[in-house]
Amino acid sequence: MGEVLQVNGPIVTIRHPGIRNGEQVRIGKLDLIGEVIHISASDALVQVYESTDTLRPGEPVSGLGHPLSVELGPGLLGQIFDGVQRPLNRIMELSGASITRGLQVPALDREKKWHFVPDQNLVVGNSLKPGEIIGTVQETEHIQHRILVPPDRAGEIIEHAPEGDYSIDETLVRLKTSQGKVELLNMYHKWPVRRPRPYLSRSNSSQPLITGQRILDTFFPLLKGGKAAVPGPFGAGKTMVQHQIARWANADIVLYVGCGERGNEMVDILQSFPKIKDPHTGRSLMERTFLVANTSNMPVVAREASIYVGVTMAEYYRDQGYDVVMVADSTSRWAEALREVAGRLGQMPVEEGYPAYLASRLAAFYERAGMVNTLAGNHGSVSLIGAVSPPGGDFSEPVTSHTKEIIRTFWALSKPLADARHYPAVSWLESFTAYADRAGSWWAENVSIHWSQRRQQALALLSGADELERIVNLVGPEALSSSQRWTLESSSLIKEAVLQQSALDPVDSYCSPQKQFALLDLMLWFHDRGVELINLGVPVEQLIELPFHGELKRLKSSVPNDELERLKLTTEKISVALDAMRAEYSKSNHREIAT
Repeated sequence: MGEVLQVNGPIVTIRHPGIRNGEQVRIGKLDLIGEVIHISASDALVQVYESTDTLRPGEPVSGLGHPLSVELGPGLLGQIFDGVQRPLNRIMELSGASITRGLQVPALDREKKWHFVPDQNLVVGNSLKPGEIIGTVQETEHIQHRILVPPDRAGEIIEHAPEGDYSIDETLVRLKTSQGKVELLNMYHKWPVRRPRPYLSRSNSSQPLITGQRILDTFFPLLKGGKAAVPGPFGAGKTMVQHQIARWANADIVLYVGCGERGNEMVDILQSFPKIKDPHTGRSLMERTFLVANTSNMPVVAREASIYVGVTMAEYYRDQGYDVVMVADSTSRWAEALREVAGRLGQMPVEEGYPAYLASRLAAFYERAGMVNTLAGNHGSVSLIGAVSPPGGDFSEPVTSHTKEIIRTFWALSKPLADARHYPAVSWLESFTAYADRAGSWWAENVSIHWSQRRQQALALLSGADELERIVNLVGPEALSSSQRWTLESSSLIKEAVLQQSALDPVDSYCSPQKQFALLDLMLWFHDRGVELINLGVPVEQLIELPFHGELKRLKSSVPNDELERLKLTTEKISVALDAMRAEYSKSNHREIAT
């Protein structure tokens, strides 16, 4: 036993003989949970994950002998945890609307029985390697939970349980290690949150994470196992973009971490997610989702831990062979927690008061993403998507600028676009992706070989239109040629008919890859035909007044994903009208030449 020496907000100085750096401790009469972050010759510093009000010097401290760890096993899906993996539903039953300090609640239900089916290789005398699958339980109707040997265990099977119903505490396998010790394996194990879970090797993925959002999938794709950031000021629509990703992404498991977000936003998520119907299974979205909720009024150091708690649970499902998407909202408030703790520790501040290790901490977090070959011989992935909330929308501030150097896909949200009611408000000028070439092979194989060409053409058209809009603002539209005016008109058509997308429209909320390309290809085909007609002498005003513009803009919400033949009918109808116009002006040009 040790004792408290000094209390400085969430930072507590203790005297404890034999304490180790990173060890978890219980502090005071309330048994507050904390983690050792610094050790000197005579004392140690602890960051406490709960409020230290009323804590005073002299109160007892006890070490738990292990670092901050999470419980990994059946029962995680559908749950809502706080920043240190305490189940909020269970806490509400025990303490009401507020979390009682020192409350100790296990993350996984110890009483529930799961039907365990042993793996065919679970035979007495066989050897089990770290990460190997010993059996399965049906966690939800569509997710089969694979029980894994902990990554730090191995040995020869000397006894195992038959198929049947067991609680997570009951022994399933008895192992004899190489040192002659007997190890007991059950349905769950613990793992330190700050230590990445091991795997055999990384693998290169070319399969994109399909979100059903055209601006993300077609223009700035993210691969499974990739890392992305969604920066944007207040009111730009970060939360809605994250909701759409969580709802529609072609991943097996979705994890949402609310890190320092406002309470009302988290309440909206907690209330809406159970009501959302999973489009892939037809059941509740919560059956393949779990959440970590650590709002801005919760202790600041628990906010710092919540990111690691979330990514460790994501890695656990990755090790079972699943594709996992983790959305962290937001890494800016996580960085603010680092800044506050660093200030209390008296560490030298650098850019805007953030600690010098901000960039390395961000890099270490994002590096836990990836497509891997697991210890069990499966393929699994963790895709990390971090929201960033730069003050005033300034992308040059430290968190955004460091994140931009680490991630590979950057979905920059624009406040002017949001103010203009253009959603998703993703800026096509500030966003980028480094996965376009690798994603192109998937699109060429599964959708169209012209995807890369059409994508580049559309981005060039949008970029050129932006330059022309600046000219119009300076000298007026009269200074533009007919082809330049048509470029502006085509750019506006692409923005409204392709880039804009309504999350509330039952047809337009999700757009399949085939429909995404078909819409873009149709708009660019219409632009190319217009360029041909202008070169023949057709006045641009006549093209702009064509009645097809409104119909083209409505196709995204009027044509379902499984009725793309209707797009071909629209193309044929427009083609007939444009061919007639071309024939008329070709005759006119011939008469002029003859004259």
